[in-house]
Amino acid sequence: MGPEWVAILALVALFVVGTVLPINMGALAYVAAWLVGMYSLHLSEKEILAGISGDLVLTLIGVTFLFAIAKNNGTVDLIVAGAVRGVGGRVALIPWVMFAVTAVLTAIGAASPAACAIIGPIALGFAARYKINPLMMGMFVVHGAQGGGFSPISIYGTITNSVMADNGLPNSELTVFFSSLAVNLVMATILFVVFGGRKLLAQRADQIELPAPTGDEPQGARRDQVLTLVAFLGVAVVALVFDKNIGFVAITAAVILAILSPIKNKDAAKQVAWPTVLLVAGVSTYAAILTEAGSPQFVGKWAAGLGAAVIGALVLCYVGGVVSAFASSTALLPVIIPIALPLIAHGHLNAGLFVAALAVASTIVDVSPFSTNGALMLANRPDTITEPVYYKQILTYSVIVVVVGPLLVWAALVAPGW
Repeated sequence: MGPEWVAILALVALFVVGTVLPINMGALAYVAAWLVGMYSLHLSEKEILAGISGDLVLTLIGVTFLFAIAKNNGTVDLIVAGAVRGVGGRVALIPWVMFAVTAVLTAIGAASPAACAIIGPIALGFAARYKINPLMMGMFVVHGAQGGGFSPISIYGTITNSVMADNGLPNSELTVFFSSLAVNLVMATILFVVFGGRKLLAQRADQIELPAPTGDEPQGARRDQVLTLVAFLGVAVVALVFDKNIGFVAITAAVILAILSPIKNKDAAKQVAWPTVLLVAGVSTYAAILTEAGSPQFVGKWAAGLGAAVIGALVLCYVGGVVSAFASSTALLPVIIPIALPLIAHGHLNAGLFVAALAVASTIVDVSPFSTNGALMLANRPDTITEPVYYKQILTYSVIVVVVGPLLVWAALVAPGW
């Protein structure tokens, strides 16, 4: 058996084990990288470890460290409260506010499950109080998280853009971001129309309860919040306008905020998304092993041999969607993009749009109750609906998304430019 097959089978095994058992897939990927690298590719341990992207790991640490500080000092509460207050008494706008706030949180560096965990209970509480369809509200939160999830300073965006750069693909940061935002906005609009959103237009709320702030003293919290908002703006400007490494910029901003409020932020480093860091570090290491084994070229040539590169692109979109519905989207992105390289090179496909299609197809399915985001919505269901009924609703919707989503994304982003 050739090394490309060994690497592919090991990849399938780690996804299966990581899905069935509660084991961080990054740890499994490190084991797979060591075994496949040592005994199939005959690499040294130093060569195996060379596959990890230090730039990517630093960025994940920096942006999640900064977000942890924002959560600690009440900046997240400030964003939520301000957005909800802005709708006044218009009930029909509440789902859209939840979508927008969750999108902002992931866009500025929150992990998608973290944003859903913060906003989900608030949103579903509003759904119960104002008789908003809970499936619509829960899925608005998830689609919002995915809509903002590919900004250039987000976790998904950082992973995707780093993988593209490492594989010599052209910079397409805004293409990927706006593609994801547009697709998730369309999904939210469909949900709004189908699940009674138009009826909400006639409803008004006398008073909207805002979430209680988690900051300490109002004056101190207000100062910290203003400084944190300035820090987010500064990170975006320095990283995007001046083209500086976002990992260094984000962690510098976080350290400055920690210095200004050392007592309040002393535990912020503990809240860094370390499981995500392990996940991405391990998977990116294994992705390098896959490349060394020639697996991406092997799969890409097989997909291209289906008759047309555009058909191969559709197959890969479905692979991303189906796998991600049961496994980690964060883990999948560093793997599936390199697999697409032969199709991009020989199939006359637009690299930015094809990667955007793969990224979106692999993340819109996070509405699944088997994914963290979908499970969070199920766990925070309002009392107006029983768990079996809500589970069936989410499962039905996720099946529709898995079956139809990759096809529509492919039709919108890949097929027209082929």
